[in-house]
Amino acid sequence: MSQKEMIISHSPLETRLAIIEDGVVSEVAFERERSRGVVGNLYKGRVNRVLPGMQSAFVDIGLERDAFLYVSDVIEDDESLTEEEERIVETEREIRAAKGSSNQSIDELLKSGQEVLVQVAKEPLGTKGARITAYVSLPGRLLVYMPTVEHVGVSRKIESAEERSRLRKLIQSSKQRGGGYIVRTAAEGKDDEAIVADLRYLENKWTEVLEKSEHHKAPALIHRDLGLVFKYIRDILSPEFSAIRINSEELFDQVLNYVRQIQPQMLHRVKYYSRNYPIFEEYGVQSEIDKALRSKVWLKSGGYIVINQTEALVAIDVNTGRYTGDRRLEDTITRINIEAIEEIVHQVRLRDLGGIIVIDFIDMEERRNQNKVYTALELALKKDRSPTKTLQVNEFGLIVLTRKRVKRSLERVLCRPCPSCQGSSWIKSPTTVAYEIIDQVRKNAADYRKGLTLKVHPEVARALKGKEAPVIEELKAILHRDVDVRSDHNMYQEQYELTARR
Repeated sequence: MSQKEMIISHSPLETRLAIIEDGVVSEVAFERERSRGVVGNLYKGRVNRVLPGMQSAFVDIGLERDAFLYVSDVIEDDESLTEEEERIVETEREIRAAKGSSNQSIDELLKSGQEVLVQVAKEPLGTKGARITAYVSLPGRLLVYMPTVEHVGVSRKIESAEERSRLRKLIQSSKQRGGGYIVRTAAEGKDDEAIVADLRYLENKWTEVLEKSEHHKAPALIHRDLGLVFKYIRDILSPEFSAIRINSEELFDQVLNYVRQIQPQMLHRVKYYSRNYPIFEEYGVQSEIDKALRSKVWLKSGGYIVINQTEALVAIDVNTGRYTGDRRLEDTITRINIEAIEEIVHQVRLRDLGGIIVIDFIDMEERRNQNKVYTALELALKKDRSPTKTLQVNEFGLIVLTRKRVKRSLERVLCRPCPSCQGSSWIKSPTTVAYEIIDQVRKNAADYRKGLTLKVHPEVARALKGKEAPVIEELKAILHRDVDVRSDHNMYQEQYELTARR
């Protein structure tokens, strides 16, 4: 069993959380008070536009951009599961998939101006609004309540048939209102009283949601999900965690009270970090974050991986780098590919990369080595809490995987596009800038009849005084005047300023 720690850095402006597994930072998450996440929140929204051609609708839920609702996420009249669906679904995700193929068109289910109660399934990403669903789920510590679907499922991680049967019968005999439940892994071995208490709490919460919804006009926030720290504690706290370390006395007290309610046996593992030294620095989290913001990541062997994130997908390239390896090239390549897998999965989790991820391993000729790498990747991905699927594409030497994307990646949370390169990761060379200046001066030569002062970035200034000195001679020939070059550290490399002498 791996040993885990939860490290929490809290201030009035920001809360940061990290999960450390066996001494390695595996996850980080941020919550800023001015821009708290919205996944899990319930809203009363108003349908603004229905798009039959896209089988979707735009719904105003009070955020900056309208949210996006697919037809598969709209509740139909009959929301019970068929006998076949009952047999195959065991998790909340599978229930959504089983009910995700609507037989009706979106314009038969929704009309412009209609009010709907929805839950945010994905954060707004880039220029896209939030993804929402009418299939509401309210998570508790032991159960997930799904008031719009009649089904009781049990997590597959609970393997005992006897325990599964006990839990299912307990839920079916205890529920007092319609809706379905998923029994979470944390419920295994828990006594009836604890499970029924969670069930009652969730049913009462749903009653509160409905009552509040009736008294508010759309758009309105009806229910806010737990904040970052309490959501993590609710969802993943287990005996594997040896400590929860918190640098804020106020948050420490709040977490103590929460853990006392849901897992009192873990109370002694909540620890207050009283040092002035930053807690993320103390436990090596900040250095891992800094590393995760670079595109190139070195491997211990001397090889490296390059991670490039685009709007549509993430591309990961494996390279031999400085590693020379064994006498046999195939063995060297296979060893680097397998070593790269651990780092790739680590970086995917740490950076919270989602959507389509394409991994370009170094080409291997032998099928058994290709299969070895593919199997090693699937095994490593089992550590990941986020659902993933893998596809081997041997013809191109690629492996494609999809990973559920709920919120923005670490890079998108902590960074913004470079104002100089406009997010391309490339800037014009000093030579290119110098030649652009020639064109600009030639176009407006009449403005510089008394001479020209040229202000440029230091790198461009060095080039103009060195290998690009002919550019200055060309400018003098165009103007028949001297050109004064000045260096300005406050300028971007692509930026320059032409000033006419008076």
